[in-house]
Order: sequence, then C-alpha cells, then structure tokens
Amino acid sequence: MRRTLSVALAAVAAATISGATAAPGMATPNTLQWGSCSQKAASQKSASQNADAPRLECATLDVPLDYRDPDGRQIKIAVSRLTSRDPAKRRGVLLTDPGGPGVSGLDYPALLVGAGLPKDVLDSYDVIGFDPRGVGRSTPVTCDLTPQQQARGNFPPYAHTAADVTKEAPYARTVAEQCATSRTAWMLPYTTTANTARDMDRIRAALGEPKASYFGTSYGSYLGAVYTTLFPGRSDRIVLDSNMGPGGYDLTSFRLLGRGMQDRFPDFAAYAAAHPAYGLGATPKQVTAKFFELAKRLDAEPVDGIDGTLFRGMTFDRLFIEGYLPQLAQEWQALDQGKPLPTSPPAITENFLSSHFYVTCGDSRWPGKVRDYQRNAAIDRLKHPMLGGTTGNIKPCAYWPDDRVEPPVRIGDRGPSNVLMVQNERDPGTPLVGAMKLRRTFGDRATMVTADQGGHGVYPFGRNTCANNAVTAFLTDGQRPPEDFACAAATKATKATKK
Repeated sequence: MRRTLSVALAAVAAATISGATAAPGMATPNTLQWGSCSQKAASQKSASQNADAPRLECATLDVPLDYRDPDGRQIKIAVSRLTSRDPAKRRGVLLTDPGGPGVSGLDYPALLVGAGLPKDVLDSYDVIGFDPRGVGRSTPVTCDLTPQQQARGNFPPYAHTAADVTKEAPYARTVAEQCATSRTAWMLPYTTTANTARDMDRIRAALGEPKASYFGTSYGSYLGAVYTTLFPGRSDRIVLDSNMGPGGYDLTSFRLLGRGMQDRFPDFAAYAAAHPAYGLGATPKQVTAKFFELAKRLDAEPVDGIDGTLFRGMTFDRLFIEGYLPQLAQEWQALDQGKPLPTSPPAITENFLSSHFYVTCGDSRWPGKVRDYQRNAAIDRLKHPMLGGTTGNIKPCAYWPDDRVEPPVRIGDRGPSNVLMVQNERDPGTPLVGAMKLRRTFGDRATMVTADQGGHGVYPFGRNTCANNAVTAFLTDGQRPPEDFACAAATKATKATKK
C-alpha cells in the first residue's frame, strides 16, 4: 500500500512553462561531477550489496524550483549512473524510475541489474537513476509528520459507514495543514510530476544527450507519459511498465485500487487452497470467506496491533509480488490463531509519506466535500468490498491548498510512435482497466503487451519470457511490436497472441 498506493494545459501555461524548459542554455553538457555513491548518498546501502555497486556513480544537479523562473531559486536533484558495459555498443542513456510517488530511485540502476536486466540492455545504455524532487538525497520535503501519522501511512481507514468518513475528515485536514505550514511548504506548489519530468530533461541535457530513453514502473509509468508528452522530440525509446491511467495518481486511480485487489486476490485464494496446511480453506471460495471473516474479527478485536484496516492493507501489499504469497498465508494463519505476525511490516519514512502527499495532492484536484467521499465509499464498498471502504474514504488531498501553478498535463496521441507499454493482467496496484485507458489515450503513439500473470511489475523479473523479450528487443534493437498482443502465462507456452 505504501508504494502503491485531467484537464488540458492552457495555451498560455504551455507556452510559459514548457517553453521555458525548451530554452537553450538551461542545462549544459558535462555539468555533473561524478563521485562515489557511498559518499554522495546514504541510500546506497542496498545497492552496495550488488556486484555492480562499485560502478554506480552519483552526482547532484541544480534545477529551478519554478520553471517559469529558470534563473530563480534552485533545488538539488541527486542522480546516479551505471555506465555501459560495452562502450562500443552504447547508444545513449536510459532514465529510470521505480514508482511511488515518494520512492527513491538513486540505487534503482543497481537494483535492476540484480533483478536480471539483460546484458544487451546494459551494453546499450548508461542506466540513470535519480531521486525525484522532494525525495531522499534530492532537496527533500516534509509535512512534519509524527511517528503515529507515519504509522498510519497513505491509506485512510476502511469506512464501513458514512459516519466513518466524517470521523476521518479532521485527521485528513490536519495532515494537509501540516504540509502547508511545514518548513518546506515553499516547495509545495512546485513538487509535481510535470516538474519532475522537466528535471528529467535537465538531467538529459546535463548528460550531453540529444534524446533520452526511459523505463518507469507503476507511478513511473505516469512520469514517463508526462515526460514524452512535454518533450516528444527528446524522447527516444519509452517503456512504461504497470501503467496508471492517463490522470496519474488521481482520485480515479486511487479508487481503482479496489478493482486491482479484486482482480488479483483469486491468485492468492487459489494458492492458499492448494496448501491446506495453512488452514485457510480447502477451496478458493472458502479462502475468500476467510478474508471477510478475519477482517470483521480484527475490526472488533485487533491482534498484535493489526486491525481490520491494517489486515486489508497488509493483504493488498503482499499481493504485489508473487514470492510474497507464502508469507501472506503465514500471516493470515497467525492472525487466525490470535498469534503475533511472524515478521514485522517495514516502517514508512516521513519523507516518503510527505513527498507522496506533495505529488498526489499537487498533481490534481480532489473533491473538497465530505459528502463526496461518503458517496464514493458507499459505491466502492458495494463494488469492491475487500478494499472499497478505504479507497472511497477521504484523504489529505481533499484539503490541499489551491495555489497550484498549472493544470495537470494532458496525455494525448501527438508525438512519435515510440512508446511500449507492458502490463500484467492481474495487477493490484495499477489495474489493467486503468492501463487500457492510458493505451487508448496514447493512440498510435503506443503499443501494449499484456502478460497473463498477477502481481505488480513485469520487467525484468523473468517470470514471463514473452513479455520480457518484447521489452528487451525494443530497448536494444528498436523492434517494437507492430500491434498490441497478449503473452500466455509463464507456466504455459509463452507464445504471443494478437489481441
């Protein structure tokens, strides 16, 4: 949950802001001073365990806080680089983003190597990571959140009734007010996906590259869509994995998470039923009934600090990765028996949560009336009862300041046909229905490959050879599929079938 969870640009705004980024001289080649990532960024601890970590270099780049005033106040963007393994085969740079918003991407190139990024891709590109504005080793933002607020995360409680929404509203307002009065509130109007895309183009220019290729997952798919919309002429090969809808992480996308859990949960139900030792049910139907039984029981009497809301969120979170299904079954088993969880959930950092709010609330406007969320919760509880009471409930975005400097970027079909979308059919975090909306919005600009599998993230994890090969071929040889196609499940023949 912690990871996963438009209107047209006015002509004047587009000319003022996009034109400012296109102005020559805003960033010049060779302005990045590379050094050891261990010295540049403490977040490299995880990457340092990877064999490629010694080759990962880091630098910082100054960019405008407000691109309408390029010579005004500057902020810092932390950048990393994994240089091509074979300079003779190098064709350019591959910018990357792991998702979020609020997630550090500085060590992502090394993590991609650990996940199996093919040698041909590593030969073809300098793989570039970065911490988006407001995140990590870039100039960070804060909402001065307390440990208790951090523990609550970015998802509101499950609203069983309209009164539950009313009860949550003061908390949502408090968090919004903290963000708006924090010591980094001066960054509030400018910490948006559009400005992060402009930062990416600054990185491209600082690297001395006329164009940039891109690979982004989850929220990173929306960031890539915005980048190639603002800078179509500077976009080389764009790969968007696990795709959000064309509005990004807006209210529509948040509410779709209920649909995502509904799409994905049958995979876990089948797994648990096939392993009767967990005692969760002998059939998928019984496992599904166990979910609702446990949620209701934990709502009434939490176990080890886990109430019904946290149980739903924990389940949703584990569904992101196939390898977590056994762990989820063990956690259900412990809760069913009234025992502590075998593992503790990872802590949510203050910076992640704050930057998540800055971007999601700053990118688009959310309804400002409690009754709107009461209606949403009632609808979503009926349509998607596993998570709908949460996805319909009120968030701090409802009380966000109105001083936005521009409307959201409108994704469209203008530009080169250089976008490859790849998508799991049963993705809980970015459901297929949202990805299909983005695909239709791109028109002829994009081709989409779907994989008959569950979980969040397709490439380069290796579970579906058909889908992975399509991405690798596009990145290395420029061979984009001429039309959309579907890849069979990895346990079956992995041949492609036209959609």
